[in-house]
Amino acid sequence: MKTAGNAPARGRAGLLASLAAALAIGLSPVAAYAADPVKLNFWDMIWGPPEYIDAAKELVAEFNKENPGIQVEYRSIPWNNWYQTYVTAISAGTAPDLSTGAGYQAVQLYDLGAIRPIDDLIEEMKTSGDLDDFLPGTVDTLRYDDHYVALPWGIDIRVWFYRKDMLDAAGLKVPTTWAELREAAKATTKDGKFGILASGDTGGSHFLYNAILNNGGGLFTEDRKLDLKSERNVEAFEALAGMVADGSVSPASTGYNSDDRRGAFNRGQGAFTLDGPGLISQAGDAADKIGVVPPLAGPHGDKGTIFWVNNIMVYEQTKHPEEVKTFLKWWSKNQTPLWTKGNTGQLPTRKSIAANDYFKQQASRGYVLENYVPIGKTTATHAAGIFPALNEVEGEGVMQTFAQELWQGKPLDQILDTADSRLKSIVKE
Repeated sequence: MKTAGNAPARGRAGLLASLAAALAIGLSPVAAYAADPVKLNFWDMIWGPPEYIDAAKELVAEFNKENPGIQVEYRSIPWNNWYQTYVTAISAGTAPDLSTGAGYQAVQLYDLGAIRPIDDLIEEMKTSGDLDDFLPGTVDTLRYDDHYVALPWGIDIRVWFYRKDMLDAAGLKVPTTWAELREAAKATTKDGKFGILASGDTGGSHFLYNAILNNGGGLFTEDRKLDLKSERNVEAFEALAGMVADGSVSPASTGYNSDDRRGAFNRGQGAFTLDGPGLISQAGDAADKIGVVPPLAGPHGDKGTIFWVNNIMVYEQTKHPEEVKTFLKWWSKNQTPLWTKGNTGQLPTRKSIAANDYFKQQASRGYVLENYVPIGKTTATHAAGIFPALNEVEGEGVMQTFAQELWQGKPLDQILDTADSRLKSIVKE
């Protein structure tokens, strides 16, 4: 007869049998009754050539092997329509647990209520000393509304490059000031070649940001008010307009996109251009003919350039915030293969990764890390941290149009007034 009193005995017998079976096949009793692993979805933007994705997948596989209780699923996200990809997922309740993203993605999505602050993680890393491994300013750059909205991982920065062969042919030294750059650009503009190669796309607007930050200016005041027409900014725009008036800026720049500009520069059609730190490594046969211009001193002695701190963010929809923190801390410390194997065009935000021999072997990137990154500034300058208006300012095309019209030689006052009015309407001033 079956009675309730027999149930404990049967349960104990079943438990003993299961444990015996587990031991027989080499499993621990804990493993035999372990819960299913926590699954995390990690979306990663495409930060390099195809080998970057392979390197990232290998890293995730390594984490999963070391952490059987947490299994991360990796998904590579293309840049085309990236914003819509994330907003759609957030609206549908299918956002990832965490993702990488461009400089202002975290703050933009945070303003939609989609990003989970990582203040607790920052505090843990500060206590452990791990936060000291990040390059100065990179962590605080990602602070908004009194919260840290993301963890930095990569730096994109704009650097002046020059053609060694063109400067040698003209008997010129590498410029160190704006005045010297202007003279060198004039001297190398001849025989169908130009001193400056720019573009009319987003990359063209980077020439504007570089110039104002190199002159101690900035798009914003300390209280986040637009300041496009400040004295230092206008002086910087006048310097660029002066090189256009000299005939030193290729007239094709207006219609060029960044790939066109790089291609023309690599073919030796211009002496100077502004681009990312990976330009030389991607220049093929022309690589040994290209050098990095030292950070230029502006007319008042200022040095600076535009940079973006790309980052990793956690989503509010995650059901596993502690496991996400575990992966995020591991990923942040173990990213070196993204460079050594994946050839990402970013620069690392961690000092320990920047010290890797990879950056010593690629002398140009090592030089940029040592000399340009410390003077890098965001489009938020002179305000602190980041805020949603930055994404709108960079994404609405106002500064791209400004660049196009500047390269065309249109009156500076006219295009400056138009840009100022449009920007103020965007940020609702």
